[in-house]
Amino acid sequence: MADNQNGKMSREEAGRKGGEATAKNHDKEFYQEIGEKGGEATSKNHDKDFYREIGEKGGKARNSNND
Repeated sequence: MADNQNGKMSREEAGRKGGEATAKNHDKEFYQEIGEKGGEATSKNHDKDFYREIGEKGGKARNSNND
């Protein structure tokens, strides 16, 4: 367990435990729904330049892995 000096759980450990609990309590459809909501919110808050930029970053990362 990743306790810090005062015996409290670290943020990393709390996040991991929370993620595991969520995965146990929800199915594939839950994750599809929250992913769709997140995608809609992102599209409302960003323009074409944002998507172009992240697409370029993804392409660069993918190409560097294929070297």
